[in-house]
Amino acid sequence: MSDNLLIIAAAATLLVTMAFLVVRLGMLSTLVRELLGRQAAMLEEKHRDMLKDMHEGFAHQGDRLSETLARTTEQLRGTVETRLDQIGGRVTDRLDEGFRKTNETFTSVMARLAAIDEAQKKIDSLTTNVVSLQELLGDKRSRGAFGEVQLETLVRNILPTAAYAMQHTLSNGYRADCVLKLPPPTGMVAVDSKFPLENFHRMFDRDTDEAGRQSAQRQFKLDVKRHVDAIAGKYILPPETCEGAVMFVPAEAVFAEIHAYHADVVDYAMQKQVWIVSPTTLMAVLNTARAVLKDLETREQVHVIKHELSKLGRDFVRFDERMKKLADHIRQANHDVEEVHISSRRISQRFARIDAVEVDSGDLAEQPTDEPR
Repeated sequence: MSDNLLIIAAAATLLVTMAFLVVRLGMLSTLVRELLGRQAAMLEEKHRDMLKDMHEGFAHQGDRLSETLARTTEQLRGTVETRLDQIGGRVTDRLDEGFRKTNETFTSVMARLAAIDEAQKKIDSLTTNVVSLQELLGDKRSRGAFGEVQLETLVRNILPTAAYAMQHTLSNGYRADCVLKLPPPTGMVAVDSKFPLENFHRMFDRDTDEAGRQSAQRQFKLDVKRHVDAIAGKYILPPETCEGAVMFVPAEAVFAEIHAYHADVVDYAMQKQVWIVSPTTLMAVLNTARAVLKDLETREQVHVIKHELSKLGRDFVRFDERMKKLADHIRQANHDVEEVHISSRRISQRFARIDAVEVDSGDLAEQPTDEPR
């Protein structure tokens, strides 16, 4: 019984203890819930503060970023504007330079076109002149006058006036177009202009058949030989003239045809002592003649040169004697200058000694003396 009571007492105590514990646990739970609520409130408050701070920080950072972005954008805009201005200036310069070069090119093209127009006008004028020249050379007298004028121009441009004569009449009554007055033993050389053109043109005429060309060629040879015979018979008169004469052909083409394809005609002329020349070869002959005349003038002036050299030698001897005298005078003047320098040095030394004596005398004058005044 007692054991049951003890058990019941223990159970009651245990129940009371458990009730107390339940109550304490309820109070503890309430306390925990309160603590958790306050902690949650504090956490929520801190969370709100943190969110607020973060919002303010983000706002401030956004302002700073906005300011930085604005400054960067402004700098970028300035840089872009500066580069655009530079690029615009360069583009303007390039465009100006391009326009200038284009204008220069256009001006050059216009100048070249003007030159081409002028050349075309000259070509047209030359064509007209060629046609006129062909018409002019169609007449024998006109051809003769043309050859004489060309001959006179060549001779006048190369030789001095005293070395030639135009339209000179010989003792036999014939008149040469030109005579060259060369020194002995050559003497006077007659030059006559001949222009065998008709048959020369027939030789190269496209409308002429082969038989006509052969006939023109034979007739051309006969014309040249006839001119050679006329020159040899009229203008070779030794001793008045030399033993030869010159046949001047004013056309290089005719001269080339004769020497290239008609060697027999050239040999015939050489046998007759007649030299066939063209404007080019006549220039060579005239230059040779001018050199001969220049050599003759030099030889004629040799005695004058020798006389002048002799006078120059005497003058040089006098110059040498006077130079020696001048050298002697210079040496004497140098000697006199040295003596004067010695005298000057001695006088300077004497003045120095005199100054030293005056100083000594001054020192003595400052000392008292026993002499009566």
